[in-house]
Amino acid sequence: MKDIEKLIPHRAPFLFLDEITSVDAENINGNRTFAKSESFVTESFPGTRFVPGMILIESMVQCGGAGVQMLGLTKGLFGLANIENANFIRRVKFGEKVCYEVKNIRIGKKIIKQSGIAKVDGDIVADASWMCVRID
Repeated sequence: MKDIEKLIPHRAPFLFLDEITSVDAENINGNRTFAKSESFVTESFPGTRFVPGMILIESMVQCGGAGVQMLGLTKGLFGLANIENANFIRRVKFGEKVCYEVKNIRIGKKIIKQSGIAKVDGDIVADASWMCVRID
């Protein structure tokens, strides 16, 4: 869909979303495939080479933020303020396509509350809920 960099302020190496695949007022779907060459994870877990769980959460939050911007539901710059109930079910290997399903719980002028799941090949690998607050 739209160029992600036009929707959220993140840039490489901290941009963790490839595309938004569908969006409506209640749900936002997107994905990311993490490359083995990405320098931010080279030594995260030496010898194991998997995507750190917190990067999966950040990627999911970026998906939610990009979707909210696409919909024009709120304006301004929002930052992650709280992560609730984060669960990591299995490791994600580099090269696996991670699909995100984000649900809008509350969208306001100053607060965005969302929840989401991350899947690889249809299997849930992580889930969480979070809140972002307007910072500009």
